[in-house]
Amino acid sequence: MSRPASRNYAVSNGTIARPDAARVARFRADLESLTGGAPEPDAPLGLAVSGGSDSMAMLALAAAAWPGAVRAATVDHGLRVEAADEAAMVRAVCDTLKVPHVTLERPADHGFCGNVQQQARALRYRLLADWAIRESVRWVAVAHQRDDVAETFLMRARRGSGVGGMAAILPARAMLDDVADAPLLVRPLLDWSRAELAGVARCAGVPFVEDPSNEDPRYDRSRMRGVIAQCDELPAGRLALAARNLRHAEDAIAWALARELPERIAGEGADLTVDVADLPYELRRRLARHAIDSVRAAGGLTRPWGDQGLDRFAAALDRGDAATLAEVMAHPRGNAWRFRLAPSRRSH
Repeated sequence: MSRPASRNYAVSNGTIARPDAARVARFRADLESLTGGAPEPDAPLGLAVSGGSDSMAMLALAAAAWPGAVRAATVDHGLRVEAADEAAMVRAVCDTLKVPHVTLERPADHGFCGNVQQQARALRYRLLADWAIRESVRWVAVAHQRDDVAETFLMRARRGSGVGGMAAILPARAMLDDVADAPLLVRPLLDWSRAELAGVARCAGVPFVEDPSNEDPRYDRSRMRGVIAQCDELPAGRLALAARNLRHAEDAIAWALARELPERIAGEGADLTVDVADLPYELRRRLARHAIDSVRAAGGLTRPWGDQGLDRFAAALDRGDAATLAEVMAHPRGNAWRFRLAPSRRSH
């Protein structure tokens, strides 16, 4: 494939205006509510900047809020020929704002197959986490905003997802599960709209790019974006509020599960029994998921599995039938469910 001609993303007049003081103060408060403190030169804030309006607005706001305490990175997955030009645009803006910038590229030996978008997302966060550790960056901010939350909510609702699937994305989480003191991934823009952020970028004179896939009807997110735009009865703010309420419900369920686990799980290794007496369905379902994960780990099964069949699995156990999922078999015995590796695996 031939490479398109480079596009001109030069900063107008070589300068960028400082964003509105009220918006800078709002962004500072939103970020520090997640980090618990202000970025400093020796403990800087990292920014994942793709070149879109959301992340470019975040770059302008962060540079104004904490001069000298911000670093930026752009990930080039090697999937689009335009990506190198977009990374160069981000670098030019960062140079103007005096924000150190690096482009993180896909390793030469890293290929994609199957669900490319999911794999690209995983690679992006791994590259950002490694960069943050190298640069002593304590927090990495990404530019997910309110419209993203609303679109995801509709996408998951359309698929019949449960509470966890439709709950709003976490505002903060550790970037790596297997690294102590891993950098924290933060999302300070979840209460900001896409239109507002585009306005911030335009008023500051910050260039940005539009991803053509955002209008491509082949993608679920693009279709949901169109639904929201065309239906006054589905305002993005209200959809995002519903997702946040479900996040609160998800937190409550997780809290209840943590309280129940010690008393409900018996056995060890790849042979566990779960007491499900008098529990509501959602807790039975989650205990089943926990048992499956535990048995798989004990049996050395590391290949990821989805939980699409979990409702059917739990329903079979509720009826008194044995069921198998993700190479784990369960047998109901009264109010107890026994989980073991399925025979085909145990015979090896």
